[in-house]
Amino acid sequence: MDGRDLGLFGPDSVTWRLHSHPSMMVGGLRALLVQALNPLAMAGVDRYSRFREDLWGRLDRTTEFVMVTTFGDTASAGKAAARVRSIHGRVRGIDDITGLPYRADDPDLLLWVHAVEVDSFLAAYRHYGGRLTPDEADRYVAEMVRAAELVGLDAQSVPASAAELDAYLAGVTGLLLTPAARQGMEVMLSPPLPLAARPLWKLIAAATVATMPPDIRALYGLEWFKPASFGLRFNVAALCRAINLILPGPPQVRQARARARALEAPSVVAERRRRTPDLGHHRRVVEVT
Repeated sequence: MDGRDLGLFGPDSVTWRLHSHPSMMVGGLRALLVQALNPLAMAGVDRYSRFREDLWGRLDRTTEFVMVTTFGDTASAGKAAARVRSIHGRVRGIDDITGLPYRADDPDLLLWVHAVEVDSFLAAYRHYGGRLTPDEADRYVAEMVRAAELVGLDAQSVPASAAELDAYLAGVTGLLLTPAARQGMEVMLSPPLPLAARPLWKLIAAATVATMPPDIRALYGLEWFKPASFGLRFNVAALCRAINLILPGPPQVRQARARARALEAPSVVAERRRRTPDLGHHRRVVEVT
């Protein structure tokens, strides 16, 4: 890894801020659930992945890709994206539900997956992470165009502001709860877990459902008691703060921040020297006079 390369975004980006926050776990789960309602996207997942038997493996691979493309150097991000594009090139077939052909590298499907992911990370951070100004939301959406290009999308076709993202999602039609999508929901919201871990996952699952648009919840048949959102929001935000304080964070984030500090150090030292008076020269002047 090139220690001088801070990757596609860098420490001043909104992307680093959002993707390093624990609310990402809610955003990632929300993204998978919403993406699954596109029958062609879900058909490929159903046929080519083992999400029922290996949910954690799928979540780990998805998280690893986001972490590497966000916090890795440019070469690492490019390699990770090349692997994904190679896999996408082999995922194709006919959807049993709609009878339509699908392929994972179809620009329309790639755009759907990208837009839902960006929208989900924004929604999760706004609910459980912290304040995000409209300008910062626009910056995040614009920054993520680079991530879309990595998987093969043309930048001109990708929403570059929050308004464009909202308009794209509002115009999507044909969403459908297929049997595979229903099974995916059941696995993701109630996965096999040790007894002690189940309350924590139930909290994460509830936090995910709370961030979903009402029409998406309706498609899944999920009911939500809106007054419960306030207490849930408080508890999940507190959990995220505790995770930030107690846990060291993902290794990719720690390594990226270390590279950023190492690169910043020489410039900080130079700036301090520039601003510090030459006391030695001052003393010499005093001695001479």
